[in-house]
Amino acid sequence: MAQEILAEMKKVFEEKFGKAETRAFFSPGRVNLIGEHTDYNGGHVFPCAISLGTYALVADRADNMTRIYSMNQEGAGIIEFEMSGLAYDRDKGWANYPMGVVKVFEDAGHKCAHGFDILIYGTLPNGSGLSSSASLEVLTAVILNDAFCFGLDMVEMVKLSQKAENTFVGVNCGIMDQFAVGMGKKDCAILLDCSTLEYRYSKLALDGASIVITNTNKPHSLASSAYNVRRAQCEHALNELKEVRPELATLGEMTNLEYDKLAGHISDHVERQRARHAVYENQRTMEAVQALEADDVQRFGELMYMSHVSLRDDYDVTGVELDTLAELAWEQEGVIGSRMTGAGFGGCTVSLVKDECIEAFKKNVEDGYEKKIGYKPSFYVANIADGTHKLN
Repeated sequence: MAQEILAEMKKVFEEKFGKAETRAFFSPGRVNLIGEHTDYNGGHVFPCAISLGTYALVADRADNMTRIYSMNQEGAGIIEFEMSGLAYDRDKGWANYPMGVVKVFEDAGHKCAHGFDILIYGTLPNGSGLSSSASLEVLTAVILNDAFCFGLDMVEMVKLSQKAENTFVGVNCGIMDQFAVGMGKKDCAILLDCSTLEYRYSKLALDGASIVITNTNKPHSLASSAYNVRRAQCEHALNELKEVRPELATLGEMTNLEYDKLAGHISDHVERQRARHAVYENQRTMEAVQALEADDVQRFGELMYMSHVSLRDDYDVTGVELDTLAELAWEQEGVIGSRMTGAGFGGCTVSLVKDECIEAFKKNVEDGYEKKIGYKPSFYVANIADGTHKLN
């Protein structure tokens, strides 16, 4: 599959940029199994990199100009930018993600000596919540590190990629997406403490079940104000809790019991709900990984269900499309667990489904969703992949 994609990309590269010696790279998307909206609250997440992602063909240029073209955004044409002194440019659209990475590299003292011709092709559905932006950012970081021998390790590149999205693009995301994309490992999910960046890999032995990603086909925009509003609400709730617990650095430090005792100090009831989700979801995530590692897949599924309900009722980021997909999934035979994944406001659900039930699952969920929503969802059975890397 990858070879076919690269062969087609080679043809398009020559059409757009002419013949040149190229290097190939791949950067995965990610799906988060549990631990949503906990990353920027100093909690734990449990994502894995997936085999859908972003490919790049790259050729060096002699000047300081980069020309970049996406086969997924043909209408945008070839976008050009200088490799120094960059600022966000609305007219350059999707290219602001790689531009942001170039800018934060330069600000960190890693100045690029020349530009590139770059062809991009992504297999992640647009607006699906599978982290196409993080995939593109870490991809750019790895391209720059490889070309100029900056000697950065992957965690450093992950941090710079997150910084690009925060400070250049203006989305106040946590570090989970870039971390999962960069640090992914085949057949493993990552338990990551977003407060300390301590992590460990956990083998995903699903015993005859697979990860099925279902796309609502309702695009979402992370840069929309709703995401940043949720983060601000949690920060305000934390500040009120600090009035009685001054040593508290993040909501992720609290147990459920501690939160329940102190919740009354959060004056706004909506902010109380937001903080409750952040605390309870963090505890759920740690319990879920323990259950998986103890071969209690059933309990893992129950905690996925509880996660979705909390994201629906306390965090209010699901919406009718995601709720419909989750509720239909819960009714299907062979489903261990199902929940929304990603930021919400559209995007995807992730379900653990027994292999022999996948076809029936897809048919029943598609029929029920189309009947209620008016159009069909899309399904992807995901393989768990390695993080961003150069291809041979």
